[in-house]
Amino acid sequence: MIFFVLLILQGCTPASIDAPADASATLEPLVLYNWEDDMPQSVLEAFTQETGIEVLYVTYESVEEAVANLRAGAVYDVVVMENRRIPALAAANLLARLDHRNLPNFKNISLNFRGLIYDPDNAYSVPYSWGTTGIVVRSDRLTEPVIRWADLWDARYAGHVALYRGQLRETIGLTLKSLGFSANTEDPAHLQAVLTRLLELPLPVHLAEDYDPFTISTSMIDGPVSVGMGYTYDVLEGRAAGAPFDYVLPEEGGLLWGDNFVIPASSTQRRQAEQFIDFLLRPEIAAMITNQNHFAMANDAALRFMKPEIIQNPYIYPPQEQMNNIEIVLPLSEAGEQLYEQVWTQFLEANARADNR
Repeated sequence: MIFFVLLILQGCTPASIDAPADASATLEPLVLYNWEDDMPQSVLEAFTQETGIEVLYVTYESVEEAVANLRAGAVYDVVVMENRRIPALAAANLLARLDHRNLPNFKNISLNFRGLIYDPDNAYSVPYSWGTTGIVVRSDRLTEPVIRWADLWDARYAGHVALYRGQLRETIGLTLKSLGFSANTEDPAHLQAVLTRLLELPLPVHLAEDYDPFTISTSMIDGPVSVGMGYTYDVLEGRAAGAPFDYVLPEEGGLLWGDNFVIPASSTQRRQAEQFIDFLLRPEIAAMITNQNHFAMANDAALRFMKPEIIQNPYIYPPQEQMNNIEIVLPLSEAGEQLYEQVWTQFLEANARADNR
């Protein structure tokens, strides 16, 4: 397993928090709320066979959608949630505190992923999968290698650059990195520089809708896009289609995303939900997930059960020297969220005007 620093807080081994939930509850189906195609059906069926508890798989298309539904009172038992959303959800009393006595397999989680700043005691979250945000390229369409975020501003790629419409933090983050700033800064001067920089892109930029993992690869296979912000999954999809895709972690530093298992406060089956999460933390089960969805796991013990071609794939598990230069995307203050939204809205409006010309 590669080791790197992700703002780890010392002395943060989780302890028991609440008394165990009532285990005498009837075996009602558990509702898992997650990305589409992220969790293999075979894993859910294995849990049901072992416990008699059915798992209903409900999907969302964006984290914004998931958060909105939680805030609206929708009831789920286990939710896969981004790192940076957890503090606000916990502050709003929308997440249940975990009883780590019911999560003995938490010991399999890498020390690099425990006690991160967004949940220092892992009171509300169990690290699940992670990956990087970098540059996806069609190598056969480039005249020069793309090695930096700044290359997205090259006039040669006008009309051939893609970004994700729903990924304002990543897009603003990569722009900050291109300017030499932290991807998490809330300095108004830095964000004004970001807006200026975004408006210098060769507009219009192709904007992939929401978080559809196929959109970037599709537009690069059948459409005009040659280069864009993307993920390792985009590359795997493109190569599966026979296209010469490559993935670049830029010299200025890539970005790191992470997903977690959380239990909403609205769940009436918290003990069973913890049982399910602990099942997913078993090394062989965690490996089954990665062997299908090709996302890196925060589970060290699972590595020995993974396909060698996954562990050895530098796009999925980057080498240490690249990880040293990667910055985790962290939560913002309320004021910071507003600043980022203002920058993004102005950029989208300018891009739409350019697209309509």
